[in-house]
Amino acid sequence: MATTHTPSPAAARTQGLPASVTPALLKRLTARVFAAPNAARVTTSAPYFGHLLGDFPVSTPDDVEAAFTRARAAQATWAATPIAERKRIMLRFHDLVLARQEEALDLMQAENGKTRRDAFLEVVDIGIVSRYYARNAAKYLSPKRRRGAIPLLTHTTELRHPKGVVTVISPWNYPLSMAASDAIAALMAGNAVVQKPDTQTALTALWSLDLMYEAGLPADVWQIVVGRGSSIGGALMAGADYMMFTGSTASGRQIASDAGRRLIGASLELGGKNPMIVLDDADIDKAAAGAVNACFPSAGQLCVSVERLYVAESVREKFVAAFVERTKRLKIGAAYDYSVDVGSLTTPSQLRTVTEHVEDAVAKGATVLAGGRARPDLGPLFYEPTILTDVTPEMTVYDHETFGPVVSIYSFRHVEEAIARANATPYGLNASVWSRNGARGRAVAARVHAGTVNVNEAFAAAWGSIDAPMGGMGDSGLGRRHGAEGILKYTEAQTVAHQRIQGFYPPQRISPETWAALLTGTLKIMKAFGVR
Repeated sequence: MATTHTPSPAAARTQGLPASVTPALLKRLTARVFAAPNAARVTTSAPYFGHLLGDFPVSTPDDVEAAFTRARAAQATWAATPIAERKRIMLRFHDLVLARQEEALDLMQAENGKTRRDAFLEVVDIGIVSRYYARNAAKYLSPKRRRGAIPLLTHTTELRHPKGVVTVISPWNYPLSMAASDAIAALMAGNAVVQKPDTQTALTALWSLDLMYEAGLPADVWQIVVGRGSSIGGALMAGADYMMFTGSTASGRQIASDAGRRLIGASLELGGKNPMIVLDDADIDKAAAGAVNACFPSAGQLCVSVERLYVAESVREKFVAAFVERTKRLKIGAAYDYSVDVGSLTTPSQLRTVTEHVEDAVAKGATVLAGGRARPDLGPLFYEPTILTDVTPEMTVYDHETFGPVVSIYSFRHVEEAIARANATPYGLNASVWSRNGARGRAVAARVHAGTVNVNEAFAAAWGSIDAPMGGMGDSGLGRRHGAEGILKYTEAQTVAHQRIQGFYPPQRISPETWAALLTGTLKIMKAFGVR
């Protein structure tokens, strides 16, 4: 059983909302929603104890259309804004996020139910992303000279133009990272953004928007609408010049289909059933600690968290003992400070999914090594970090994403078996490999079918390497965020080729036959001299 946490005096305010989440703050943020003055309202509750939290106006399809109209008008001026000025705005945003992080941490915890530690990692993420794109956008977006068709005679330049207005649909599980990071790259590329965050965590997204405008972003360049996808999803697709979606694979397939019909691009980060491989030469204590960090951050509600653990038979007993012992020591509870290790699930539906997956597995013969039950004594949506073994293919948890604090342990004899079993899934988002031999770990990692693979780390090494692309293979999505791809996907490439003196067609004084022979000879000479 995970340790129950009794709030310290410093955390006594956990029985209500944190001090920084004031009526004035809530009023200011909800006023940022693009909706009609007489709009219907929707409320949200804080997961920890069910307190009323947000009271939002609901955007209609007409509101979304109006938001696109205003964003498109503002985008033309924003695209003409020098990148140096965009950079200044983004670096001011960076400073504001760090300076006002207590507000962000309180909002994220209040809306999502995660721990302070997990919320802080989102602040770090946005700091890194905003600084990276502020300081690298000019390099990625500046005109590039390319080799011309005819050396010396063809002057060829690659230009990058913004797509226009980007739709960002962001999820509830990482309400700051997913709301702001994709908007940052799109904005730095010169686009406007119309965003629909999940209603449950819309306050955090609106806080990001509020700070971006305080940093100097021109009016209407970034708009946020609130509503159900079934109501406003069509309008969000209809107005988009590009779609950025993070969420379920089922929804991603529909968005990809709709984007295809409109012939616009889409980037999709979707589901995962992420594996971790513990090789026979792994440092077991470090691997066990790494498994805790891989499986239980944000109560397992993390797209890159691990749900499948493959452990070499020769070290299984030692690893399982260490992992179970560390898991049982985790403090689970509600606190707006850093005193707990595992927080709450976010929604009743997520609690139902976790409960159903574990109960189904147990009923079919799985063994619970740690956790395995909800904790209503701590709050309505708490569930203990859970380790299962003896999991078999007929159990739902075997190959379906749980998206909660549940992991299944399997053993293997040979590394080929581990790689094959790790790859035996339609998903391919993230993976983790543990070995004392870095070269061996990297060699195994290169054979795992996943967009990011971490060696001797859970997910943060790859995620935090912002200069490298991050995204999924297979049913885990299309496209990449971070790095050059993370900003160039929001642009249209244009080639401008200026031909000077002579082109491919012969001048009037030379016959076509002679000209063909001359060009043929030129091509042979270019090959002989290694011309590319």
